[in-house]
This record gives sequence, structure tokens and C-alpha cells, in this order.
Amino acid sequence: MDHSPGFLRLVNEAKKHVHEVTVAEARALMQKDPTVVLLDVREESEWVAGHAEGAQYLGKGILERDLEKRFPDPNTEIIMYCGGGYRSALTCEAAQKMGYRRVHSLIGGYRALVAAGWPIVKG
Repeated sequence: MDHSPGFLRLVNEAKKHVHEVTVAEARALMQKDPTVVLLDVREESEWVAGHAEGAQYLGKGILERDLEKRFPDPNTEIIMYCGGGYRSALTCEAAQKMGYRRVHSLIGGYRALVAAGWPIVKG
């Protein structure tokens, strides 16, 4: 997918401030601590088309509005993913600005999950 230069500048700046994890690292974090949240931040239509088994949904468009309602403890460990790891870097940065310190952006996003054989749920 071609991304606009302005979008890429935003993402690259965000990536300087957020922690990124690979699928293997995400799997290890979740196995070590079952309270770790895997959070899909894509559009609802993307979620319905297919999402990672065990994931919760909170789209990027409403993340700042609803994050504290869904996860009131700012110490909640959250791994965010989007389609390819760009939007999740932006949502992680926003969450950090809101006081969340244990947030991670999944490198490669949903496409990396699929490539790694992560179970996918439709609907």
C-alpha cells in the first residue's frame, strides 16, 4: 500500500517513542501473562473481515475516547495491531500521552499475524 509522505512522517516520528514487538515477542508476552491485551485498532470493516483470535476491538477512530473506559488501569499491558504496524504506532503514542506505559505496537500488524499462522476469526 502506498502511504502519503505526511502520514509516513507522523508514523516515523511516533515509532521513535513507542515500543514495537514482533509476533513471536507478542506471543511470549501473552503466554507469560494471560492478562496482556491484544487490541485490534483497525477499522470495524477490517475487524469483521478477520481478526486475531483472542483480540479485542477498539478502532483507532475512537481509541482516545474509549480507552480509559475499556481499560481504566493505565498499567494494563496492551499490544496494539493494525494492518501493517503503522496505525498501531500512532495509537500507542496516543495511549502513552494518556498515561499508559505498557503499550506495544505489533511490527507488521495483522499481515504479520496471518503470515505467522496466528488463528484468525471472521465476523
